[in-house]
Amino acid sequence: MASVSVSHMILFIASIVVAASVVGVFTDSISQVSEAIDDRGVSVSENVRTDIEIISDSGSTNVYDENDNRITIHVKNTGSETLAAEPTQIDLFVNGRYQSVENMDVSLVSDSSTWGPGEVARINISNQDLGGGDHRVKVIINQDEEVFEFHI
Repeated sequence: MASVSVSHMILFIASIVVAASVVGVFTDSISQVSEAIDDRGVSVSENVRTDIEIISDSGSTNVYDENDNRITIHVKNTGSETLAAEPTQIDLFVNGRYQSVENMDVSLVSDSSTWGPGEVARINISNQDLGGGDHRVKVIINQDEEVFEFHI
C-alpha cells in the first residue's frame, strides 16, 4: 500500500514540474505576442489618423514651371495626426518614377512650425523635364496615398 502512495506522489510531483515548465513557456510567448500587438496598434493608429488631400488646381499654369523644370503642389493635412513636413517622411512619384529627397523641397504655407491638422504644405519637385500632355504626381505619407493629375 505504501508503494502505491509513493508512486502516486512521484507522478504528482512530476506533473507539477511539467505544468510549471509549460506555464513558463506560455507566459513568455504570450508576453511577446502582447508586445507585438501593442506595437502594431500604435502603427495602425498613426496610419488611421493620417489623411492628406492635394488641393492644387490641376488646370492652373502654376503647377509646372517650364523655366525651372519644377512642379509645385499644395498638400493639406486633413487628418488628426501632426505630420513631419520633411522630404524624408514623404514618398513621391512623378509619372511613376520615384523622386529622391534631393528633388523635393517641403515648406509650410503658414507661419506654423508643425504640419498640424488643417495646415497646408507646399511641395516643390525639381529636375522635372516634362513634355506636353497628361502627367501624374502620387504622394504617400504614412501609407495614405493621393494622386494629382495635370495637363501641360
